[in-house]
Amino acid sequence: MTNARVPVSQENRNAIIKKITLRTLAYLALLLACFIAILPIVSAFTVSFKTSEEYSTTNAMSLPQNWTNFENYRQVWEGNQPSQSLLRAFGTSGLVVVVVVLVSVMMGSMLGYVLNRFSFPGNGLIRNLFLVATLIPGIAMQVTTYQIMTDLSLVNTLVGYIILMSGTDVISIYIFLQFFENLDVALDESAVLEGCTYFGVFFKILLPLTKPAIITVAVLKGVGVYNEYYNANLYLNSGKYYTVSTALYSFSGPYKSQFNIICAGVLLTLLPPLIVFLIFQKQVYAGLASGSVKG
Repeated sequence: MTNARVPVSQENRNAIIKKITLRTLAYLALLLACFIAILPIVSAFTVSFKTSEEYSTTNAMSLPQNWTNFENYRQVWEGNQPSQSLLRAFGTSGLVVVVVVLVSVMMGSMLGYVLNRFSFPGNGLIRNLFLVATLIPGIAMQVTTYQIMTDLSLVNTLVGYIILMSGTDVISIYIFLQFFENLDVALDESAVLEGCTYFGVFFKILLPLTKPAIITVAVLKGVGVYNEYYNANLYLNSGKYYTVSTALYSFSGPYKSQFNIICAGVLLTLLPPLIVFLIFQKQVYAGLASGSVKG
């Protein structure tokens, strides 16, 4: 028997060529996006091993002469001044992130529970007000916020900065709202019939079931607070407390910026959020996906 070759029509041939072309363009776009994302990290990595003289005489992508030159890392970690010690900055930022994440998760989950499980006058108004709040630029409220913080003697205090950053954002509230909507109300009703209080229903039954939402909110809020610079520079400018972002900024100045040391500090500051994201990436993706689809 002879294998007869089935002729391919011109229309099918054009469709195949179009499919291959589109797929090739998609891969090229992905490669370009990866290149754009990785290029700054590679550049910072090479610069972090250069001395100041070497950095001033070579370009950012040229390889360093000595790959074992960890002096920049030592200097940014220990710091010649308290403001330039990344070790102290990690301690301050770590404390702020932990407290802010705990407060934000509890506030967001409780607000989501109340707005989803209880019907009362003003429920819809409160939800709409949260949306309206997102339309107001944060910078427009800084004059009033700074005045309030000054009147309460919370400027240049770590407690005041933590309180300021603990405000739960709308995204966190709506992630918890979507999770509570996916949880059957029968869980609440059966627990109440057994004599459980509303606080017991929330803490013992519903809150443990929202673990993906908790991890998602914690990672998003934690990374946002960890990378925050504007409020840290504005409300912690006494020189007593330094976060990671303000400590890195202390290596720059109007006359000279130590970019080789800054690049070493940037790479060190990337490690904590990168490790956390790699550990909890499945929960983060699951939380975002569950928060976008109603069951």
